[in-house]
Amino acid sequence: MNEKILEIDNLTVSFDGFNALNNLNFSMERGELRVIIGPNGAGKTTFLDVITGKVKPTVGQVLFKGKNLRRFREHQIARFGIGRKFQTPRVYLNLTPRENLELSCNRQKNVFSTLLKPQPSPERKTVSTLLETIGLVVKADTPAGLLSHGEKQWLEIGMLLAQSPDLLLVDEPVAGLTDEETLLTGELLVSLAESHSIIVIEHDMEFVRQIARKVTVLHEGSVLCEGSIEEVQNDPRVVEVYLGTEEEEHP
Repeated sequence: MNEKILEIDNLTVSFDGFNALNNLNFSMERGELRVIIGPNGAGKTTFLDVITGKVKPTVGQVLFKGKNLRRFREHQIARFGIGRKFQTPRVYLNLTPRENLELSCNRQKNVFSTLLKPQPSPERKTVSTLLETIGLVVKADTPAGLLSHGEKQWLEIGMLLAQSPDLLLVDEPVAGLTDEETLLTGELLVSLAESHSIIVIEHDMEFVRQIARKVTVLHEGSVLCEGSIEEVQNDPRVVEVYLGTEEEEHP
């Protein structure tokens, strides 16, 4: 059996008496690609906030590679090997993809020292490999502000990869993307799952079907069910609280 990279036990997060997460239990193996779905208000964002240390549990614990994360701050948790990609790309628009990746490879240095001094050979190789991985070799020296929305998403994923995380948390990566960009994003995440553990939160069910190996459904702050995409789609509880609503919203 594979080693658990993430274990969440009896997790409750309360905000002024409201339980955003309610006695939630969750675990995933190393090297697993897990998709999390659920209606708005199910607790998906809070779930990521707790893993990264932005929000502390009211009750329960989060274990990453066996380490209890409760007493650690966000930057410390990031250094343990957890990288988070937010819904809106966070890249330096006035810098090129190459320069954005150089900065991410060089987290201990500031912008000027990174960009004005030649990069050591290993870092140059890392940046070149990342540009190939995210499909931006041709646009490596184009200002990031001129990239499409999808290309900015890929660049931010590359910036996370530059920090060598063991666990990638990816929040709605295909929101606002074209059909082609959505397909390429799915292919990128599936390829990255060969060497990383990945949690993807997503509403686009076509995209979920493209990448899903195992799906976790959240509802009212708890895990409603887990299984393959087929098992989840055929679960009457999921149809009632989520998929039925999705079909009504997206005929």
